[in-house]
Amino acid sequence: MCWFSRNPLRKPVAHGFPLAQAPVLANNPGMTGPRYPSLIASLPETVPFVGPEVQERARGAAFDARLGANENMFGPSPKAVDALQRAAGEIWKYGDSSSFDLRHALADHIGCAPDNLIVGEGIDGLLGYLVRLLVEQGDAVVTSDGAYPTFNYHVAGFGGQLHKVPYCDDREDLPALLAKAAEVDAKLVYFANPDNPMGSWVNGAEIEAALDQIPAGCLLILDEAYIEFAPEGVAPKIACDDPRVIRFRTFSKAYGMAGARVGYGIGHPALITAFDKIRNHFGMNRAAQVGALAALKDQTGLQDVLAQVAKSKAEITRISEENGLEPLPSASNFVTIDCGADGDFARAVLANLVADGVFVRMPFVAPQDRCIRVSAGRPEDMAAFARALPKALAKARDTG
Repeated sequence: MCWFSRNPLRKPVAHGFPLAQAPVLANNPGMTGPRYPSLIASLPETVPFVGPEVQERARGAAFDARLGANENMFGPSPKAVDALQRAAGEIWKYGDSSSFDLRHALADHIGCAPDNLIVGEGIDGLLGYLVRLLVEQGDAVVTSDGAYPTFNYHVAGFGGQLHKVPYCDDREDLPALLAKAAEVDAKLVYFANPDNPMGSWVNGAEIEAALDQIPAGCLLILDEAYIEFAPEGVAPKIACDDPRVIRFRTFSKAYGMAGARVGYGIGHPALITAFDKIRNHFGMNRAAQVGALAALKDQTGLQDVLAQVAKSKAEITRISEENGLEPLPSASNFVTIDCGADGDFARAVLANLVADGVFVRMPFVAPQDRCIRVSAGRPEDMAAFARALPKALAKARDTG
């Protein structure tokens, strides 16, 4: 039994009430409990994503195919797994707070200096640190309407004001984003290339040409989580110490280590050093650092994964077209599929797939919400998708 229910003098605060009400209750005379800042009290009780495990518990069964989180189901390099297993015996030690070995190996791999690199708890964690570092309440931040919601979550949590620009032809519109940034005096502009959730991309030369349009005092966040899957020429040639840009990459996607939470940022040394003011210095798991280092060294294994992802994406394309749907071109490890109707129809298709044991996701904002998004997977995952999709479509059409 919880202490709240045993103590007759105390009423629950934030226990059975919406979080937004909790500060009001806690600040009443004679009551105890946490006093939430007004900003936190104003935030909705939402999270960016509901994980597949949460959905599995709700449905009372595991998914047959886990095709919604853009994980690399082909797994990490066996050399990374071996390194992780060997590191387990020293898990009693804290991780290297500077990620020295991994940063230096990344510097050699990328062709920059270690001082240009910050390692953190995935891109999600690094985005949170960056927003904390630069955004005060009321500061303007620009992103695309329907782009990666975890970034928006961080901005809202620190009181930033989001300004959103619509996609253009299913691609993030970098010129429009930068124009909006100039209009609202934005501190940050978020741009993903390749993009999630659409899988679209722009050539690196377009980004290079737009750099001079970044307003003074504004930082371009270039999220390159899927860059290893992209065609030649998608990665722009930007100096690692360009103070106008920070680039984020990850070991979660192509390297197959989403559960290890290892991401890194590439930027000007002054910005990278500033992270030390606010980051969790011992946030990086020791074994994860060792595993990521081994994965980075196994570029042959990476190429094997890229080939398997390309084969799976071709199968997703075939299954989609066989069912009369339009798969969109993709430079990522997933394929976004136009369901040929509106968002309500796509949501019905998604719900039917989930109910039938196939976990997928979809874009949140119209007109991109006419689509579902399916991650590359193993042959058995593709077989489950091929089995479930015709039924999901037929049921959506019957109830539409």
